[in-house]
Amino acid sequence: MSYKLTVDYHTHTVFSHGKGTIRENVLHARQLGLKAIAITDHGPGHNEHGMKRESVPEMRRIITELNNEFDDIKVYLGIEANIINKGNSLDIRPDEFSQYDFVIAGYHYGLDDAYCLENFRTYSKGIRSKDLMLKNTQMVLNALYENDIKILTHPGDKAHFDMVEIAKACADTNTLMEINAQHAHLSVKHIKMCAKTDAKFIISSDAHKPEEVGNLRLALLRAKEAGLDLERIVNLTK
Repeated sequence: MSYKLTVDYHTHTVFSHGKGTIRENVLHARQLGLKAIAITDHGPGHNEHGMKRESVPEMRRIITELNNEFDDIKVYLGIEANIINKGNSLDIRPDEFSQYDFVIAGYHYGLDDAYCLENFRTYSKGIRSKDLMLKNTQMVLNALYENDIKILTHPGDKAHFDMVEIAKACADTNTLMEINAQHAHLSVKHIKMCAKTDAKFIISSDAHKPEEVGNLRLALLRAKEAGLDLERIVNLTK
């Protein structure tokens, strides 16, 4: 049976390190018949790919114009905030949330306060440190419980976490767990683990080029391999 995305809530543009404009992402989404698309460039705390805070008004202006131009698709302004280990555990402040239609968040390298160096040294070599895993997990739990996050992006990527505890927290906070079409996470193993909780899932393209918008193939294959009930993926349609 064939499935397709109804909404792609995770795409990037030239405002961070994507290759296309907001309009180009939207036009490709329209070609695919998507009902909605979100522009979610990387949070400003990322040392290499972070969007500039001063760009938000321009992004909002462009998106407002596109929503006025097209009546067959809804365009949202979001942000992929970076999870860190200080403050409210994100690289955007609570008072900045109102600038966006919603916030998604994930763990990345390239940040000053996220155990990045320790995780890069261990994760890339397959080394598991219980103490570091506990710190990583608590960092994500803090982000989930202290903020209104719509989607936890590519959970399990780039570091070791207690995925069951994170899945339980996502269920508690009504945060969707992303099966990412660009990254290998959620992995098949982690989908199986997280599916034992009440968490709900979403597939995102994590597009960095307009032609990647709406892509779900590798993510859907992992979900099927894990035996996940596809009804738990909120943005799939037959």
